Amino acid sequence: MNSKKSAITFFLLFSSILGCFCSCSSNAAVRKNQPYANLTGSSKYFLLPAQDIESPLDMAQRISASWQGKNYSFNAWVQADETGMEMTLLNELGANMGDLSYRNGLVSFSSLVFPQSLKPEYIVADFQLCFYSVPPLRQALEDCGLSFESTENSRRIFQKETVIIEIEKSKDAVRLINHLQGYAYTLEGNFE
Repeated sequence: MNSKKSAITFFLLFSSILGCFCSCSSNAAVRKNQPYANLTGSSKYFLLPAQDIESPLDMAQRISASWQGKNYSFNAWVQADETGMEMTLLNELGANMGDLSYRNGLVSFSSLVFPQSLKPEYIVADFQLCFYSVPPLRQALEDCGLSFESTENSRRIFQKETVIIEIEKSKDAVRLINHLQGYAYTLEGNFE
């Protein structure tokens, strides 16, 4: 009787361990192909699915950015909903500077203006930090070792006790400051 009980216990324990191993390796395989952005030197933020957007956007935006002491301005047309995101970047005269797409878990970017070294996953990550729902965003940030704090009009991302990204939102502007990477930008539009 004891050997039968031991065999059943061993079988249950082995099945549990095997189940955990298989589920971990399938998650690792899914993550391996999932696009991500390094928010810090050691934090891989895996892009959230499109359905986690807070509310759909279909609008023109004016973008003012600063990086390494230089200022940049351009326009964008953004369409984003639970099926994905399309963004067209335009210069002051309305000429196309690039097209970015995030659909079905795939990121693509084409541009004759921006350097090929520009990783579009970082643009999508910043967009998600600004416009995606708080619960999945908080979980994704916690999964990569960061913490997240939000109010109705602001969001802050911490590495330990240090604020690395701040976002301020109003009805006509969204301002993101990335303290760690040294850049900032303001999106102007009708965000009501």
